[in-house]
Amino acid sequence: MAAIEITGLSKDYPIGFWRKRPWRALDNLSLCVERGEVFGFLGHNGAGKTTTLKILTGLIFPTAGAATIQGRPIGHPDAVRNIGYLPENPYFYDYLTAEELLDYFSRFFPMSPQRRRQRRELVLEQAGLAEFRNVALRKFSKGMLQRIGVAQAVLHNPEIVLLDEPMSGLDPVGRRDVRNLILQLKSEGKTVFFSTHILSDAEAICDRVAILQRGKLVGVGQIAELLQRQSGFEAVIESCPAALLPRLQALASAPVLASGGHHRMELAEENVQGLLSLCATHSIRLISLNPLRFSLEDYFVELLRAGEEARGPAAAKAKAS
Repeated sequence: MAAIEITGLSKDYPIGFWRKRPWRALDNLSLCVERGEVFGFLGHNGAGKTTTLKILTGLIFPTAGAATIQGRPIGHPDAVRNIGYLPENPYFYDYLTAEELLDYFSRFFPMSPQRRRQRRELVLEQAGLAEFRNVALRKFSKGMLQRIGVAQAVLHNPEIVLLDEPMSGLDPVGRRDVRNLILQLKSEGKTVFFSTHILSDAEAICDRVAILQRGKLVGVGQIAELLQRQSGFEAVIESCPAALLPRLQALASAPVLASGGHHRMELAEENVQGLLSLCATHSIRLISLNPLRFSLEDYFVELLRAGEEARGPAAAKAKAS
């Protein structure tokens, strides 16, 4: 049984002066998240990521479609009980200390005083905040606030953790801390479903990702499968005579860059032999030749660009009609 299963999910918001014109924020979304995986939900701002997470938590209702949490419909008490949630912009009482905040949240769950104390100690340790337990939240950095946010989300030991942009606005150290916390949750067998637009973080920790564009799913799969293709080669050669630069540029797929007595260039696989021949003929030393890996950012931009190009004629036709 899947941890999260979404089928044909759509959400309309009323807009306009009289609020009678529907705007579709989510359009027929279907996907499945398996137990124990870290699943990245990617998309530009306004793509529908937060709307999806709010529907899964039961905070808002879908216009159409359905979703289940461990086989139970969203909103079911057993489904809600097994969810931990960190919203995109959480608000905490900043006059409370970290321990006081977690004690406050723990009282929403059926736990004995001893169990509440045990869970507080554990999540503070997991979040790396044990030494700051008695520090008021107003003195916390943005990264520390995000970590206390994740700590409150897992306080009741849920099996599914939903995180909305958990690394947004963090410095590199804060992002690393949150990434490590997510990987720790995975090692405990938790299912982590998080939205982000920071693609390097998703590429580093996700098992699978889904890409959303204007409320529609445009791509989904395992990171390794999505990025298995190669996007060409990068070559570094010693500086060549100016007369040869046009021939060098003709082989390249991007502008040839000169720095530190070297020329750096990107080229397609079919042009590698031409570069080797040019170097051999004119006694130019080839310093390095390495394959260029197709990154998640490349895949993301390619999908969104294709979607916009496909949407252009359709949008123009709809406007004309």
